[in-house]
Amino acid sequence: MLPKTERLELPDGDFVDLDWYIRGGTLSQKPLVIVSHGLEGSSRRPYVTGLIRALPNFHALAWNYRSCSGEPNRNLRFYHSGATDDLDHVIQHAISLGVRDIYLAGFSLGGNLTLKWLGEHAEKASKFIRKAVAFSVPLHLSSSSQQLTRRENSLYTHRFLQTLLEKVTEKSARYPQDITPSMLSAIGSLYDFDDVITGPLHGFKDAEDYYEQNSSLYFLDGIRVPTLVVNAKNDPFLSQECLPEAIQSDHVQIELPKQGGHCGFYPRNYRGETWSEQRAARWFKEIEI
Repeated sequence: MLPKTERLELPDGDFVDLDWYIRGGTLSQKPLVIVSHGLEGSSRRPYVTGLIRALPNFHALAWNYRSCSGEPNRNLRFYHSGATDDLDHVIQHAISLGVRDIYLAGFSLGGNLTLKWLGEHAEKASKFIRKAVAFSVPLHLSSSSQQLTRRENSLYTHRFLQTLLEKVTEKSARYPQDITPSMLSAIGSLYDFDDVITGPLHGFKDAEDYYEQNSSLYFLDGIRVPTLVVNAKNDPFLSQECLPEAIQSDHVQIELPKQGGHCGFYPRNYRGETWSEQRAARWFKEIEI
């Protein structure tokens, strides 16, 4: 099923692009799942579209962060792990179109974003968010950033860094006073990118200040809707701080399967549906905790 695309104009003059999957009827007649992708991902990544296929009784909305739909965003700012204002605009837009029951799903960075939004907007969320699920979440951003520097992750981090640098280099041509050649030359790692670009461009002192203020681990106790967090113990991107055996919350449940990697969760007898897709479908159908 091909999605219907929409460009959502944001209050600050920028935009995010949306993919809508309408499974018959009006938006008010079925629940809607809103899916948030990972770092340098998009609404068309297999883990996003696979989850949507696994929920045939849901309308679905997969959104692209600023600069992630194939077109540079307009403003100086990008997206980041704690940019919940954009997620809030997407949710409010869905409600304005008549959606009554919303479920949230997020992967990796999108999982952190989803959990942080739920913790920040506890009272508002409890009125129309029914359940949420987050997979492969860097709950503690600082230690996860250190985890990414390990040699076995170099192939992935190099790929992420290259696409981020391409975007910021393009942006520097439009904002030469804000993103200078000396800033670009100082970036040799993902940590450097957060220290030089992500943090300062979004109002944080540096990378560590950005990590500390946006780690979803610190927002879990504010969540008031049934939420499932699934982090695999063999996820190469996650630190030990992202694998708590228990979470002190009546509304958040954590599961730590031994296998799954990062946004993988492919079963041995894979037949077109991942374990995470099956788990999300079961979670959304289970009796609320």
